[in-house]
Amino acid sequence: DKDTSGLLVVAKNDMAHQSLADQLAKKTAHREYRAIVHHPFPHTHGTVDAPIGRDEKDRQCMAVTAKNSKPAVTHFEVLENFRNYAYVLCRLETGRTHQIRVHMKYIGHPVAGDPKYGPRKTLESHGQLLHAAALELDHPRTGEHMRFEAPLEPEFAKILQDLETEVIQ
Repeated sequence: DKDTSGLLVVAKNDMAHQSLADQLAKKTAHREYRAIVHHPFPHTHGTVDAPIGRDEKDRQCMAVTAKNSKPAVTHFEVLENFRNYAYVLCRLETGRTHQIRVHMKYIGHPVAGDPKYGPRKTLESHGQLLHAAALELDHPRTGEHMRFEAPLEPEFAKILQDLETEVIQ
């Protein structure tokens, strides 16, 4: 997603691209995201298993739908609840377009700052507060297992720090 901060993987050649695609299909590559979402959670973790396809009402958006959709699974863990928001870790089992943004909206916790799937009244930011935090995969040529991590970008970290004054115990 254009306004998501953090890690990005790029294949340098066809062999690397095929290896990465295979790892994603076999679910041996792991992706972790951090997000600030609207509304605190009453529980500490969960799984959203809901198919995603093109939104019938707005072709530029994706939605949870049974029509012309593909399976999509997002696991999440609540890292911290605030008065009006929550900080969550999301692990993708599948990789659909806008998956975290669509799934979080679907369960009533849209990503803060998201102009496409979130409410108009939200935290002020330069896009959705969604960060690609970690990526684990096997090197396409050597097979070495690798893990990459990216720290939160400064604006995201500052917003999170400001929310810390509103922690719910």
